[in-house]
Amino acid sequence: MIYFMVIGAICAVLGLAAISAAQELGFLLFGYGLFGFGVLFALFLLKRHFDHLDGSARP
Repeated sequence: MIYFMVIGAICAVLGLAAISAAQELGFLLFGYGLFGFGVLFALFLLKRHFDHLDGSARP
């Protein structure tokens, strides 16, 4: 799981780099999307981990 969290963090950092370098609206939206995906993916993995610890995860 930690490997996928690192991939999510890398996506978020790449999204921030895309936002800072954007000169067009499309590239800016792509950066925001990539950043949002990275953050939400990492939070989803964190929630899934604690759900499995509690025993309330779906099979």
